[in-house]
This record gives sequence, C-alpha cells and structure tokens, in this order.
Amino acid sequence: MAIEHYFILSAILFCIGMAVIITKKNAIVVLMGVELILNAANINFIAISQLDNIKLGGQFFALFVIVVAAAEAAVGLAIILKIYKYFSTTNLDEINQLKG
Repeated sequence: MAIEHYFILSAILFCIGMAVIITKKNAIVVLMGVELILNAANINFIAISQLDNIKLGGQFFALFVIVVAAAEAAVGLAIILKIYKYFSTTNLDEINQLKG
C-alpha cells in the first residue's frame, strides 16, 4: 500500500473527527471525535516511520499518543460524569453554569 493511501485515510479520519466536534452537542460524542483526530495523527506517524531506515521513531510517537489519548479519555469521562451528576445532562448547550 502506497504512503499516499495512509495520508488519505488519515485526512478522512481527521475530517470526520472535526465534523463530529463541530456539529454534535453531546459531550461523549465530542470526545469520540477527539479520539478520531488522535487516531488520524497516529496513522500519519506510522506512515512517515515507513520512510525511515530505523522505522521506530513514528511508532514511538504513536505509542505516546495512545497513552495520552487513554489518559485524556479517562479524565474527560470523569469530568463528564461529574457534570452529568450536577446538571443531569451531557448536552453541551444546556451546560451554562460555568460561564462567567
């Protein structure tokens, strides 16, 4: 598979993730959009590492992004659970108490 195919797949995932973040109002769905964007970055890292002679640089970066994404998902879901407990909704438009 040519490297251009990886870039096209990554661009499609990035666009889908960005569209989800912009259009959806549910906080959990927005977090899923962020995960799609991070997976698009991982695909780019792995594709670029195929051009390197050692082929481990991009894979280390991808592993780091996976670890950061797992931590982001855990913290994000904990915040969403607290917000749901306080507001009884995960709709981002209905949560307006934090506005100063």
